Amino acid sequence: MNFINKMLTSEGETYVSSKRVITFLAFVLLAIGFIAELFFEKKVNPQTYEVMMYIVIGGLGFTTSEKFVKKTENK
Repeated sequence: MNFINKMLTSEGETYVSSKRVITFLAFVLLAIGFIAELFFEKKVNPQTYEVMMYIVIGGLGFTTSEKFVKKTENK
């Protein structure tokens, strides 16, 4: 549980980042949909799959860009 808490918080921050929580949940749902389609032959709507993929990519991009912006602001 401590690993998940560390993953969802930023360094030096005590609060949980909502962007990271949403990105993590979207990734989990994306993985569940992929596994359900692969092993259990449940069909996932391709548009839904793409939207979840874009949420994950966007969330990772925003989280990464925050780290670079904070480093340049501190200089």
